[in-house]
Amino acid sequence: MESFGLYLHIPFCQHRCAYCDFNTYAGLEAMIPEYIDALCVEVDYTSSYFENSLHVHTIYLGGGTPSLLPVHQVEQLLAHLEKRFDLHPEAEISLEANPGTLSRDYLKNMVALGVNRLSLGMQSANQLELKMLEREHTFLDVVNGVHWARLAGIDNINLDLMFGLPDQSLDAWRKSLSLALDLHPANFSLYSLTLEHGTPMQAWVARGLMCEPDPDLAADMYEMAAELMNKHGYQQYEISNWAQRMDGSEISSCRHNLNYWQNLPYLGLGAGAHGYANNMRVANVLSPGHYIRRLSENQVWGNSKQNPDLFPRTPATANVIPINRETEIAETMMMGLRLTIEGVSQKAFLNRFGVSLVEIYAGKINDLILKGLLAWQGDNLVLTSAGRLLGNQVFIEFI
Repeated sequence: MESFGLYLHIPFCQHRCAYCDFNTYAGLEAMIPEYIDALCVEVDYTSSYFENSLHVHTIYLGGGTPSLLPVHQVEQLLAHLEKRFDLHPEAEISLEANPGTLSRDYLKNMVALGVNRLSLGMQSANQLELKMLEREHTFLDVVNGVHWARLAGIDNINLDLMFGLPDQSLDAWRKSLSLALDLHPANFSLYSLTLEHGTPMQAWVARGLMCEPDPDLAADMYEMAAELMNKHGYQQYEISNWAQRMDGSEISSCRHNLNYWQNLPYLGLGAGAHGYANNMRVANVLSPGHYIRRLSENQVWGNSKQNPDLFPRTPATANVIPINRETEIAETMMMGLRLTIEGVSQKAFLNRFGVSLVEIYAGKINDLILKGLLAWQGDNLVLTSAGRLLGNQVFIEFI
């Protein structure tokens, strides 16, 4: 039976960082109780389409800052999910957290509620860089967060870091990485800064108040990070992600994010959340207030069991994009090639689409192989080292 990843968007922050263009809001914490109630209502709509409970194998609380939620509201939400869905007994349950919001007791309570994976937004070990990014934590907060998580029983810890920052040197990036490696997390997510339109940082650069990031230096930082990760026993499994081997064979990859990269179905609930199921991509309204009103005013939305073709839509849905077979194939290629070990398997592609990978893309694949951007590793088509640096140029070939 089909199983789903479940993403829950918590859009609240104490402060919106200078580089952030996510659907997040500062100063609306008073709205959290109503928002959690609305999330539970959306869970009810999503789970009511079918007689049998939907199978869920991963839950991801993202944001925003999910660690702003009081313990009792996380308990309310997770208990409701367990009631309405068929949750896998070994489900991966992830919590994103700002290191400055955590305490030992809070993490102990999270473990008691079933959270078994923690993703910390470290970003940098350099206090000047954290200040530039307008992050409201210190590296000591990261150290404490990792320590408290392990004491609470969470070993599956991810650290997010950013590189390619304005005025960031290669040595500064190496030092941040080295300090992060000393914490021995299970997983690293390393992202190059993108100046997103409408963010304060983009405006500062446009006005000449801050240096524009150097893309060539960022590429050097990426390659240096890959070498350092490999030296310390981490295996790159996705363009921006590295993981330790947990038991000598299996790596500690994020199972929830694999849903995205393998182009598998997932449900997205909450303000601005995106989902992919039943051959459609859906997106919810952005505003938390609008989201709450949509769900509180639609207590009677009709009997969804009478029309399962509408799944996974809810009263909060703002946009729906039907996905035809051609689009699904293209998206499977673009997302699958992000996986640096697995790539796109010829066997899996044939089983899914009833046609061979080479039959559709032989010319493009051969051209990208000749350019040194793609390679065959047995049955799998993967990016080369050069291809990882020029991923977008590869992906666009499959649109």
